[in-house]
Amino acid sequence: MQQKEISIRGVDPLIFLGPENENWRSIRNGFGSLHLVTRGETITAKGSNEDLGRFEEVIRMIVWHVERYQSLNVDDVDRLMSSDESAVMKQSQKDDTLVYGPGGNRIMARTPNQQTLVDSIRANDMCFAVGPAGTGKTYTAVAMAVAALKDRRVKKIILTRPAVEAGENLGFLPGDLKEKLDPYLQPLYDALTDMIPFEKVADHLEKGVIEIAPLAFMRGRTLDKAFVILDESQNTTIAQIKMFLTRMGRDAKFVITGDATQVDLPRHQGSGLAYAQRHLKNIDGIGFVQLTASDVIRHRLVKAVISAFEKADEQTPHPSDKKKSS
Repeated sequence: MQQKEISIRGVDPLIFLGPENENWRSIRNGFGSLHLVTRGETITAKGSNEDLGRFEEVIRMIVWHVERYQSLNVDDVDRLMSSDESAVMKQSQKDDTLVYGPGGNRIMARTPNQQTLVDSIRANDMCFAVGPAGTGKTYTAVAMAVAALKDRRVKKIILTRPAVEAGENLGFLPGDLKEKLDPYLQPLYDALTDMIPFEKVADHLEKGVIEIAPLAFMRGRTLDKAFVILDESQNTTIAQIKMFLTRMGRDAKFVITGDATQVDLPRHQGSGLAYAQRHLKNIDGIGFVQLTASDVIRHRLVKAVISAFEKADEQTPHPSDKKKSS
């Protein structure tokens, strides 16, 4: 058995350890084969050379995370313990702030795959971000859109999504058309107000600088000098995805996000996202980025649920599941 002392000097121990030491307990649970003791700014670890080497890598990533974000929770710890240090450290070498939100809040990519998405959006006029819930697809895309608007690279932001949800029908919802559609578009409002003061969002919406509309409202338009995000694209039909993608005008940037495992279309209709993935992958100027459960930044149980479903689908996919997502 080997012993190693690792310094965490300069890191706030309250942030590192977490409320009631919950971060530290998560670290110890992740390295059950090691004997770990923390005193002040030093961690003493005993165990095999291989386990000690990986433990030191994880602690370096956690220290970097605390220094960068001045925060740490159990979800961050779990994600970093399953991350590759070289990818995380590569991300740390550049200023990856996408936009500053209200109160100076820094919005940035939080995982290597999110950074890959940022790079792909920068490099391509059209980009598809595909992955499960909670991986930051829409949030990252909205941050890139807000940054483009603030830098005056575009004149407006257009956020759209199909008004299709599991087992629901717009006709049964109360209110006029806007009131019926607002619940479907609320995630887009939430992302915007994280990055732009609420009053400014309202002003932009009133003046048409920001437009949030259902996909059907895109028909017949040509979208010039705009950053356009299609959210929940797995719920577009093939005809709808063709209609949307051909709206692209001059100096436009299109980002299409979706989760291929959550298709809510009628069973006889194919998903526009799946169709686009099959037929557009080899076109220069169109990027595809795949996010995974490792990019989930919501509650850690979200990652566990996604992983369990993926494992179940690989082993014994249910016939109705296969038919629905085809």
